[in-house]
Amino acid sequence: MRAVHFGAGNIGRGFVGLILHRAGYEVAFVDVNAELIAMLQAADAYQVREVGPEARVHTVTGFTGIDSRADPDAAARAVAEADVVTCAVGPNAMRFIAPVIRAGLALRSGAPVTVMACENAIGASDTLREHVLEGAPELADRAVFANTAVDRIIPPQDPHGLDVVVEDFFEWSIDRRPFAGREPSIPDAHFVDDLAPFVERKLFTVNTGHATTAYAGWMRGIPTIAEALEHPGIRHAVEAALADTSRLLVARFGFDAAQHGAYVERALARFENPALPDTCERIGRQPLRKLSRHERFVEPAAQLLERGEPADALVAAIGTALRFDAPGDEEAVELQRLLAELEPAALVAQVMGIEAGHPLAPQLVAAVADAQAR
Repeated sequence: MRAVHFGAGNIGRGFVGLILHRAGYEVAFVDVNAELIAMLQAADAYQVREVGPEARVHTVTGFTGIDSRADPDAAARAVAEADVVTCAVGPNAMRFIAPVIRAGLALRSGAPVTVMACENAIGASDTLREHVLEGAPELADRAVFANTAVDRIIPPQDPHGLDVVVEDFFEWSIDRRPFAGREPSIPDAHFVDDLAPFVERKLFTVNTGHATTAYAGWMRGIPTIAEALEHPGIRHAVEAALADTSRLLVARFGFDAAQHGAYVERALARFENPALPDTCERIGRQPLRKLSRHERFVEPAAQLLERGEPADALVAAIGTALRFDAPGDEEAVELQRLLAELEPAALVAQVMGIEAGHPLAPQLVAAVADAQAR
């Protein structure tokens, strides 16, 4: 069996690529990082070292690397011959890999290929499908696009090596409905009839909690996520934001409250793992995406207000995120420019996708006005 994975970075090698290897696939990693691809082409193996109470060391073999910038035709041929195509490039970068996938589908014959976007975004594979089939709707029957929910914390790694250190926890949930009973063989993943509870539970717990910690820590000058959670005020803010999202998730999906509470506590313990050091600046990057309408802050807050329930802690977290001004992050710089130039209501509409008249709008407008006044 053959798999192609776009994005040969830490998530690609330490999570998706590892799982595909364990499932018996030969994996072709596709990336535009020429140095990284050269290392993959020269190596026979790399290791994934888990840290935590159930730690193991995995050796990954049977892979290759393709530089899609230098040789897009080779990447397209790999897609044409693959059984499974995955990506972990970031939601905003999927449009850049779509032409290569489209070219691969055009070359393809036989059974349709499984395509799954392993991104921190709701409906990421649907979005990728739109990009791939843009201008080529006749290729639709050559691929099966399935949404997924992925979860594994991987801190920054040595950029000059292939080995990866990861946490011992992971979860890969895949919507089985597009496959009509013919799911690909991936034993470490689990196929579900309704993906929404898994996507939103992860996004509104792990990602909301991680980002809330990061922005609060950044604002106080605390370097790491683990250190930030040691601050009583930050811990309280994170727990309060997750109390908001927990009320929504339990009400919407019928999660058992005690079991979901344990899931939240497990997430916090994962953030605190001293063997997985990560910085508030890195986790806080791309604030414009994280403050957008269907992301980790605004979406759950909007759903709560639409239900007539408060979301005060989430709104407070949004207010803190608005103050993220890391000079090395393009979105942070752009956010601060928008704060300086736009009226509060205009920023809320443009960045957060909430128009006047939505029950959440007044609170967001007030949060923006407060951030502008500081």
